[in-house]
Amino acid sequence: MFSLEGKTVVVTGGGRGIGKGISLCMAKAGADVVVAGRTLELLKAVAQEIEKMGRKAVAVQADITKPDDIQRIVHDATHAFGNIDCWVNNAGSADPKDVGALMDLRPDQWDRVVDLNMKWTFFAAQAAARAMTKGGSIINITSRSGSQPNPMTGQYGAAKAGIENLTATMAVEWGHLGIRVNSVAPGVVLTETFTAPGGTLSKPSRIQRQIETIPLRRLGAVEDVGNVCVFLASDEASWITGEVIQLTGGSRIPVGLLTYLHHVNERLSGDGKKPER
Repeated sequence: MFSLEGKTVVVTGGGRGIGKGISLCMAKAGADVVVAGRTLELLKAVAQEIEKMGRKAVAVQADITKPDDIQRIVHDATHAFGNIDCWVNNAGSADPKDVGALMDLRPDQWDRVVDLNMKWTFFAAQAAARAMTKGGSIINITSRSGSQPNPMTGQYGAAKAGIENLTATMAVEWGHLGIRVNSVAPGVVLTETFTAPGGTLSKPSRIQRQIETIPLRRLGAVEDVGNVCVFLASDEASWITGEVIQLTGGSRIPVGLLTYLHHVNERLSGDGKKPER
Protein backbone atom coordinates (compact mmCIF):
# COMPACT_ATOMS: atom_id res chain seq x y z
CA MET A 1 0.00 0.00 0.00
CA PHE A 2 0.90 3.66 -0.49
CA SER A 3 3.37 2.85 -3.25
CA LEU A 4 4.48 5.75 -5.42
CA GLU A 5 6.33 3.56 -7.93
CA GLY A 6 6.30 5.20 -11.35
CA LYS A 7 5.20 8.60 -10.00
CA THR A 8 7.00 11.93 -10.20
CA VAL A 9 6.78 14.30 -7.24
CA VAL A 10 7.83 17.96 -7.07
CA VAL A 11 8.62 19.40 -3.63
CA THR A 12 9.20 23.13 -3.27
CA GLY A 13 11.37 24.26 -0.39
CA GLY A 14 12.75 20.73 -0.51
CA GLY A 15 16.30 21.40 0.58
CA ARG A 16 15.83 21.50 4.35
CA GLY A 17 13.45 20.92 7.24
CA ILE A 18 9.97 19.68 6.45
CA GLY A 19 10.56 19.90 2.71
CA LYS A 20 13.61 17.65 2.92
CA GLY A 21 11.65 15.20 5.04
CA ILE A 22 8.82 15.12 2.50
CA SER A 23 11.26 14.61 -0.38
CA LEU A 24 12.94 11.64 1.31
CA CYS A 25 9.63 10.05 2.32
CA MET A 26 8.36 10.32 -1.25
CA ALA A 27 11.52 8.63 -2.52
CA LYS A 28 11.26 5.86 0.09
CA ALA A 29 7.75 5.17 -1.22
CA GLY A 30 9.15 4.75 -4.73
CA ALA A 31 8.76 8.16 -6.35
CA ASP A 32 11.24 10.06 -8.46
CA VAL A 33 11.58 13.52 -6.96
CA VAL A 34 12.21 17.04 -8.23
CA VAL A 35 13.64 18.99 -5.30
CA ALA A 36 13.20 22.74 -5.76
CA GLY A 37 14.39 25.63 -3.62
CA ARG A 38 16.70 28.62 -3.39
CA THR A 39 19.92 27.01 -2.09
CA LEU A 40 21.44 24.73 -4.71
CA GLU A 41 23.97 23.05 -2.40
CA LEU A 42 21.21 21.85 -0.06
CA LEU A 43 19.08 20.66 -2.98
CA LYS A 44 21.95 18.67 -4.46
CA ALA A 45 22.60 17.01 -1.11
CA VAL A 46 18.96 15.90 -0.86
CA ALA A 47 19.02 14.70 -4.47
CA GLN A 48 22.11 12.58 -3.71
CA GLU A 49 20.35 10.97 -0.74
CA ILE A 50 17.41 10.12 -2.96
CA GLU A 51 19.63 8.61 -5.63
CA LYS A 52 21.28 6.42 -2.98
CA MET A 53 17.82 4.93 -2.42
CA GLY A 54 17.75 3.87 -6.06
CA ARG A 55 15.37 6.62 -7.18
CA LYS A 56 15.95 9.45 -9.63
CA ALA A 57 16.19 13.04 -8.46
CA VAL A 58 16.57 16.48 -10.02
CA ALA A 59 17.65 19.57 -8.08
CA VAL A 60 16.16 22.82 -9.38
CA GLN A 61 17.32 26.13 -7.96
CA ALA A 62 14.23 28.32 -7.98
CA ASP A 63 12.35 31.02 -6.08
CA ILE A 64 8.59 30.52 -6.28
CA THR A 65 8.01 34.27 -5.96
CA LYS A 66 9.38 34.55 -9.52
CA PRO A 67 6.98 33.35 -12.26
CA ASP A 68 9.83 32.31 -14.56
CA ASP A 69 11.29 30.13 -11.81
CA ILE A 70 7.95 28.38 -11.30
CA GLN A 71 7.81 27.63 -15.01
CA ARG A 72 11.39 26.35 -14.90
CA ILE A 73 10.45 23.86 -12.18
CA VAL A 74 7.62 22.61 -14.39
CA HIS A 75 9.88 22.46 -17.44
CA ASP A 76 12.70 20.61 -15.70
CA ALA A 77 10.29 18.13 -14.12
CA THR A 78 8.47 17.31 -17.34
CA HIS A 79 11.72 17.24 -19.32
CA ALA A 80 13.29 14.78 -16.91
CA PHE A 81 10.30 12.54 -16.19
CA GLY A 82 7.60 13.34 -18.77
CA ASN A 83 4.88 14.28 -16.31
CA ILE A 84 4.12 15.53 -12.80
CA ASP A 85 1.95 13.28 -10.62
CA CYS A 86 2.22 15.20 -7.37
CA TRP A 87 3.26 18.73 -6.46
CA VAL A 88 3.93 19.66 -2.84
CA ASN A 89 3.79 23.37 -2.06
CA ASN A 90 6.07 23.44 0.96
CA ALA A 91 8.00 26.68 0.36
CA GLY A 92 6.89 29.34 2.82
CA SER A 93 7.91 31.07 6.02
CA ALA A 94 7.98 34.35 7.94
CA ASP A 95 11.33 36.09 8.17
CA PRO A 96 12.32 37.38 11.63
CA LYS A 97 12.24 40.95 10.29
CA ASP A 98 8.53 40.50 9.59
CA VAL A 99 7.62 39.33 13.09
CA GLY A 100 5.70 41.87 15.15
CA ALA A 101 2.43 42.92 16.70
CA LEU A 102 -0.46 43.69 14.36
CA MET A 103 -0.67 47.19 15.81
CA ASP A 104 2.80 47.92 14.41
CA LEU A 105 2.65 45.88 11.20
CA ARG A 106 3.84 47.72 8.08
CA PRO A 107 2.57 47.12 4.53
CA ASP A 108 5.94 45.75 3.41
CA GLN A 109 5.92 43.20 6.25
CA TRP A 110 2.41 42.15 5.25
CA ASP A 111 3.27 41.88 1.56
CA ARG A 112 6.41 39.77 1.97
CA VAL A 113 4.71 37.18 4.13
CA VAL A 114 1.34 37.04 2.37
CA ASP A 115 2.86 37.06 -1.11
CA LEU A 116 5.14 34.10 -0.34
CA ASN A 117 2.69 32.04 1.68
CA MET A 118 -0.51 32.68 -0.28
CA LYS A 119 -0.09 34.49 -3.60
CA TRP A 120 2.84 32.53 -4.97
CA THR A 121 1.77 29.28 -3.38
CA PHE A 122 -1.44 29.59 -5.38
CA PHE A 123 0.34 30.38 -8.64
CA ALA A 124 2.69 27.43 -8.10
CA ALA A 125 -0.39 25.23 -7.66
CA GLN A 126 -1.91 26.72 -10.80
CA ALA A 127 1.25 25.94 -12.79
CA ALA A 128 1.26 22.39 -11.44
CA ALA A 129 -2.39 21.87 -12.36
CA ARG A 130 -1.80 23.09 -15.91
CA ALA A 131 1.02 20.55 -16.24
CA MET A 132 -1.00 17.63 -14.85
CA THR A 133 -2.50 16.46 -18.13
CA LYS A 134 -3.19 13.01 -16.64
CA GLY A 135 -4.50 14.27 -13.30
CA GLY A 136 -2.58 14.28 -10.07
CA SER A 137 -2.33 15.39 -6.48
CA ILE A 138 -1.47 18.89 -5.21
CA ILE A 139 -0.56 19.14 -1.53
CA ASN A 140 -0.33 22.52 0.17
CA ILE A 141 1.65 22.61 3.41
CA THR A 142 -0.16 25.15 5.56
CA SER A 143 0.02 25.43 9.35
CA ARG A 144 -1.98 25.13 12.52
CA SER A 145 -1.67 28.92 12.46
CA GLY A 146 -4.21 28.99 9.63
CA SER A 147 -7.05 28.06 11.97
CA GLN A 148 -5.90 29.50 15.30
CA PRO A 149 -4.75 32.88 16.64
CA ASN A 150 -1.17 33.61 15.66
CA PRO A 151 0.17 36.55 17.70
CA MET A 152 3.23 38.37 16.36
CA THR A 153 2.90 36.89 12.87
CA GLY A 154 -0.80 37.41 12.24
CA GLN A 155 -0.26 37.92 8.53
CA TYR A 156 1.34 34.45 8.30
CA GLY A 157 -1.73 32.84 9.87
CA ALA A 158 -3.99 34.84 7.56
CA ALA A 159 -2.03 33.68 4.52
CA LYS A 160 -2.22 30.03 5.57
CA ALA A 161 -5.96 30.39 6.20
CA GLY A 162 -6.27 31.82 2.70
CA ILE A 163 -4.49 28.84 1.18
CA GLU A 164 -6.75 26.43 3.06
CA ASN A 165 -9.78 28.21 1.59
CA LEU A 166 -8.19 28.16 -1.88
CA THR A 167 -7.45 24.46 -1.43
CA ALA A 168 -11.18 23.77 -1.22
CA THR A 169 -11.93 25.94 -4.26
CA MET A 170 -9.13 24.45 -6.35
CA ALA A 171 -10.41 21.00 -5.46
CA VAL A 172 -13.85 21.90 -6.77
CA GLU A 173 -12.68 23.64 -9.95
CA TRP A 174 -10.04 21.07 -10.90
CA GLY A 175 -11.74 17.87 -9.76
CA HIS A 176 -13.13 17.09 -13.23
CA LEU A 177 -9.54 17.15 -14.50
CA GLY A 178 -8.64 14.33 -12.12
CA ILE A 179 -6.64 16.69 -9.92
CA ARG A 180 -6.98 16.37 -6.16
CA VAL A 181 -5.98 19.27 -3.90
CA ASN A 182 -5.48 18.92 -0.15
CA SER A 183 -3.66 20.73 2.64
CA VAL A 184 -1.58 19.42 5.52
CA ALA A 185 -1.47 21.73 8.56
CA PRO A 186 1.38 20.76 10.92
CA GLY A 187 1.77 21.90 14.47
CA VAL A 188 5.26 22.29 15.95
CA VAL A 189 7.70 20.15 13.96
CA LEU A 190 11.29 19.79 15.13
CA THR A 191 13.66 21.07 12.42
CA GLU A 192 17.19 22.42 12.31
CA THR A 193 15.86 25.96 11.89
CA PHE A 194 13.97 25.83 15.19
CA THR A 195 16.80 24.21 17.15
CA ALA A 196 19.65 26.42 15.85
CA PRO A 197 21.09 29.00 18.29
CA GLY A 198 18.53 31.75 18.73
CA GLY A 199 15.79 29.62 17.18
CA THR A 200 12.31 29.15 18.61
CA LEU A 201 13.27 25.81 20.18
CA SER A 202 16.91 26.53 20.97
CA LYS A 203 16.33 26.09 24.73
CA PRO A 204 15.16 22.86 26.43
CA SER A 205 12.65 24.88 28.47
CA ARG A 206 10.98 26.07 25.29
CA ILE A 207 10.76 22.53 23.93
CA GLN A 208 9.21 21.33 27.19
CA ARG A 209 6.67 24.15 27.13
CA GLN A 210 5.58 23.03 23.68
CA ILE A 211 5.41 19.34 24.63
CA GLU A 212 3.19 20.11 27.60
CA THR A 213 0.45 21.28 25.21
CA ILE A 214 0.50 18.08 23.10
CA PRO A 215 -1.54 15.03 24.17
CA LEU A 216 0.88 12.64 22.43
CA ARG A 217 3.71 14.19 24.46
CA ARG A 218 6.21 14.82 21.69
CA LEU A 219 6.92 17.33 18.98
CA GLY A 220 6.33 16.48 15.36
CA ALA A 221 9.06 15.00 13.16
CA VAL A 222 9.55 15.78 9.49
CA GLU A 223 8.66 12.15 8.75
CA ASP A 224 5.23 12.68 10.31
CA VAL A 225 4.50 15.29 7.66
CA GLY A 226 6.21 13.33 4.91
CA ASN A 227 4.22 10.15 5.55
CA VAL A 228 0.90 11.99 5.38
CA CYS A 229 2.02 13.51 2.08
CA VAL A 230 2.92 10.06 0.75
CA PHE A 231 -0.62 8.91 1.53
CA LEU A 232 -2.19 11.93 -0.18
CA ALA A 233 0.01 11.37 -3.23
CA SER A 234 -0.92 7.70 -3.45
CA ASP A 235 -3.78 5.99 -5.26
CA GLU A 236 -5.21 4.97 -1.88
CA ALA A 237 -6.19 8.63 -1.37
CA SER A 238 -7.95 8.84 -4.74
CA TRP A 239 -11.28 9.93 -3.21
CA ILE A 240 -9.87 12.58 -0.89
CA THR A 241 -9.84 16.19 -2.08
CA GLY A 242 -10.48 19.64 -0.67
CA GLU A 243 -9.48 18.59 2.84
CA VAL A 244 -7.20 20.07 5.49
CA ILE A 245 -5.44 17.46 7.60
CA GLN A 246 -4.50 18.82 11.02
CA LEU A 247 -1.23 17.21 12.08
CA THR A 248 -0.66 18.37 15.64
CA GLY A 249 -0.27 15.38 17.94
CA GLY A 250 -3.75 16.14 19.21
CA SER A 251 -2.94 19.66 20.39
CA ARG A 252 -5.79 22.16 20.29
CA ILE A 253 -3.85 24.92 22.05
CA PRO A 254 -2.15 27.64 19.97
CA VAL A 255 1.23 27.78 21.67
CA GLY A 256 2.00 31.18 20.17
CA LEU A 257 -1.03 32.54 21.98
CA LEU A 258 0.11 31.08 25.31
CA THR A 259 3.59 32.54 24.87
CA TYR A 260 2.20 35.94 23.95
CA LEU A 261 -0.15 36.02 26.93
CA HIS A 262 2.71 34.91 29.19
CA HIS A 263 4.69 37.98 28.14
CA VAL A 264 1.63 40.21 28.56
CA ASN A 265 1.07 38.91 32.07
CA GLU A 266 4.74 39.46 32.93
CA ARG A 267 4.51 43.10 31.87
CA LEU A 268 1.25 43.66 33.72
CA SER A 269 2.52 42.11 36.94
CA GLY A 270 5.87 43.85 36.70
CA ASP A 271 4.82 47.50 36.51
CA GLY A 272 1.04 47.59 36.46
CA LYS A 273 1.08 49.27 33.08
CA LYS A 274 -0.90 48.26 30.06
CA PRO A 275 0.84 46.01 27.48
CA GLU A 276 2.88 47.79 24.86
CA ARG A 277 1.02 48.71 21.71
